[in-house]
Amino acid sequence: MRALVVEDEADIADDVARALTGAGFAVTHARDGEEAWFLGDTESFDIVVLDLGLPRLDGLSVLKRWRASARTFPVLILSARGAWTEKVDGIDAGADDYLAKPFEIGELIARVKALVRRAAGHAAPILEVGSLRLDTRRLEISVDGAPVKLSPLEYRLVDYLAHHRGRAVSAGELAEHLHGDDAADANAIEALIARVRRKLGSDAIETRRGFGYLLRE
Repeated sequence: MRALVVEDEADIADDVARALTGAGFAVTHARDGEEAWFLGDTESFDIVVLDLGLPRLDGLSVLKRWRASARTFPVLILSARGAWTEKVDGIDAGADDYLAKPFEIGELIARVKALVRRAAGHAAPILEVGSLRLDTRRLEISVDGAPVKLSPLEYRLVDYLAHHRGRAVSAGELAEHLHGDDAADANAIEALIARVRRKLGSDAIETRRGFGYLLRE
């Protein structure tokens, strides 16, 4: 999963980015509204954490531009502006959730995960695909009830495929969402798929030639 954090306060941005990375996200950081608008308009993200009080272009204007350009990724607004009118403005502009500063990192991560699940059509934090069970709260995976130990990158691969079950995901899309700005090539993705298959079972991930990979139901 790939997250864009838009925050000009370095300490807050570092804390949020560190927490999201620990929760299994590949994080990109934008420090002002112009940079954020460009990244969101030209790259693909699974979630955006957006501050409103930004230099160069305010967060509300950034959000309106994204929605006007049919960018549909979920957006969680972070703002020191806690008035209900500000929240209404944010939701009306296209935000999916709103969290006022100061906030607890644990609450932010829980809200981010919930938004990502809902965007993929999943309401519950437990995802089950065939014999595979993925607990998005604990970052744990089991097959036929037996826990499977995966590296953070391997977990992110399974997590992304589980959130997009039933759809073949291309190697290019996987590379972008797993590695973010440092996208890997197709050979690296194939090697990663091979490692995960050895741990989950050789038939756990299906290859559809010319289309991509998906978890076998």
